[in-house]
Amino acid sequence: MHNGRRKVTLRDLAEATGFSVNTVSRALRGEKRIAPETLQKILEAQARMGYIHNTLASSLRRGYTNTIAVILGDVSNPHFGVMMSEIEARARARGYAAFLQTTSEDEALERAAIQSAVNKSVDGILICPCPQSGQNLHTLASLGIPFVLVGRRSAAVDADYVICNDELGGWQATRALIERGHRRILMLQGDPEISSARERLAGYRRALDEAGIEYDPRLVREGSVMGKDNEALYAQILSEDLGFTAAFAFSDLIAWDFWRFLHGRGIEVPRDLSLVGFDNIQSRLSIPFGLTSIRTYKGRMSVEAVDLLVRRMRGEGDPAPARVVIDTALAPGETVRTV
Repeated sequence: MHNGRRKVTLRDLAEATGFSVNTVSRALRGEKRIAPETLQKILEAQARMGYIHNTLASSLRRGYTNTIAVILGDVSNPHFGVMMSEIEARARARGYAAFLQTTSEDEALERAAIQSAVNKSVDGILICPCPQSGQNLHTLASLGIPFVLVGRRSAAVDADYVICNDELGGWQATRALIERGHRRILMLQGDPEISSARERLAGYRRALDEAGIEYDPRLVREGSVMGKDNEALYAQILSEDLGFTAAFAFSDLIAWDFWRFLHGRGIEVPRDLSLVGFDNIQSRLSIPFGLTSIRTYKGRMSVEAVDLLVRRMRGEGDPAPARVVIDTALAPGETVRTV
C-alpha cells in the first residue's frame, strides 16, 4: 500500500494495472494508440495511488518543456496582475504552462529572474524590462532562448515587442485636460529609462504644442513607478505653488496614490484638481469612483505577446523582429472638470 511515505513510480503503476512500464508511460504521455479501456484503467490507478507524472523530465528528454517564464515588474500593481492572468490563460490555450517572476523594477532581481528561467529550461520568456535593463537583455539575447518584450521596448536590443501606443496615450490624456480648459498641467512621470515614460512625455508635449501652450519643465516630475515612496515628491510639488489645475499620472497606481495624498491635505478631486491616470485598471475592478484614464487593451496586448512568442518558439513566421503597437483610447471617468 502506498501511503505517501515514498514516491509512487511508473513500475508501481505497472504492477497495479498489469501493463508494462512502457505502456503505462505511453498512456500518461497521451499517445493516441493506447486503447481506451487500457487508458481508463491506468488513469484510475494513477488517481488512486497518487502518482504524479514528471512532465519536466520527459520534456527535457524531448528537448522542450512546454513552459514559458513571465517576468514582470510587480503584481501588486493590478495592471501587471491583469496582464499575468491574460497571459496565463492564453498560454494554457496554446499548450504551455506559464510561471511568473517579479523584478520590483530592480535590475539585479531581473537578472536573477532571467537566470532562474534559464535554469528551469523554459521554452521562451515574456519580459517587461525594468529601468536600466540593457545588459540583462543583451545577456538574454545571447542565450538563444526566444523572448518577447511586453509593455515596454528597449533600445539596447533589436527584439520582438508588443506594446501600447504610449505616445498616443500621453497625447490623449493631456488633450482631454486641455479641452476642459486646463493649461497648467502637472505630469507625474515615471523613470525616463523606461520607454513608456519617455513616449508618454512626448505625447504630453505634443498636446501642449498643438494647443499653443508653452512647455514648463517644472511641471514634469519623476517619481517611483511602483506607486509608493512618493510622499516627499508630492509635498515638494505642493510647496512650490506651481499653479497647476490638473495632473496626468504615468499610471493609475500613481494617480490613486497622488489622489490619496491630496485628500489628506484637504484637496479634493475633481473639485480642486482634475486627474487623469494611465492603464484603465478599473476596467477589471469594481471601484466606486471612476478615475479618468487611458485604456491600454491589456488583454489584447497579452494575447498578442503570447502568440508571437509561440511562433518564435516553433520557428514560424517572418524571422525579422516584430513591432506590435496597439493604439490606446481615453476612458472617461469622474475626475476631470471644466475650468
